This record gives sequence, structure tokens and C-alpha cells, in this order.
Amino acid sequence: MGRGGSARVHPGGRGVPAEVQVRLRVNGVPRELWLDPRVTLLDALRERLGLTGTKKGCDQGACGACTVLVDGRRVLSCLMLAATCEGRDITTIEGLGQDGGLHPVQRAFIACDAFQCGFCTPGQILSAVGLLAEGRAGSDDQIREFMSGNICRCGAYPNIVAAIRVAAGDPGRAPV
Repeated sequence: MGRGGSARVHPGGRGVPAEVQVRLRVNGVPRELWLDPRVTLLDALRERLGLTGTKKGCDQGACGACTVLVDGRRVLSCLMLAATCEGRDITTIEGLGQDGGLHPVQRAFIACDAFQCGFCTPGQILSAVGLLAEGRAGSDDQIREFMSGNICRCGAYPNIVAAIRVAAGDPGRAPV
């Protein structure tokens, strides 16, 4: 159970929570959910809140398609229980832009053609936002290292690195 949440107990008095109350702030909107305590953040976002931009790839934390920001830090939502997010701020790809416009990283991904099929793109973008906030875009090698948890099966890696460089303020790095 999360910090300060309530629990609904299975009938029969065994004391095992059937559901826990989880209060989150998702993309700036307060949300309250009753969930099985074993539900991942990924499944809560996709199945309970309809935020399908966060992708379910491997469901094992190996591909990065499910990356979201929790309190501004990038996390693999398939490995995080929703109940552990009680009271936290969650940002998904749907909530990244501001005032109806695109986030600078989203604009850079478009400008640099940093996607092909697009399946990994939401996780790549959120991971890039986190990487930039962490100050880890010092070199191409550093970007590749800190983005290595996000797999792109189409192989758009050079353009993803270029997009991050552009978003970091190095427009000369955009591909021709």
C-alpha cells in the first residue's frame, strides 16, 4: 500500500488487500484509483486511465518503451507498482507538451527524424527529457550510454542522439 492510502480487504477476513487506494497526479491532474496492489504503473496508466502513449514492450524492464517520469525522474513503469506512486507526480507522453504545443524534445525528434515506426518514441522522448534534466547530454557517447535502456528496433539511434543534442541547444548537430 502507498503512503497514506486505504485498503479494501478480500472477503473472508484474511487481511490481504484486494485493492488499495492510490492517489496520483498524472500529467498535472489529480487522480484517485482503487487497484490490486500488484498492478504496475504501466497497466494503471494504460488500462485504468486510458493513457496508451506509454507502450508495453517487453514487460520486463529491458526495452524502455514504458518509460515515464515520476517526480521528474525517468522510470520503467512496467517494473514499478502503481501503489508505490502514492502522492507522486507522473508525466506520460500525453502530458509532456505545454499549452497545446509540443515539448522541445518532441520538436527536436520531429526535426531530426528520430523515429521510424514510432513504437519506442514515447519512451525515447521521456527518457531524453529525463537525461537532459539530469545534465547527462555532455557528449554523444554520454547520451548513448544514458539512453542505452531504450531500444529502437528500427535503428534510429543516430537521429535520436542528434535530436537530444538539438534539444540540449546544439542545433549544429542535426542530421542533414
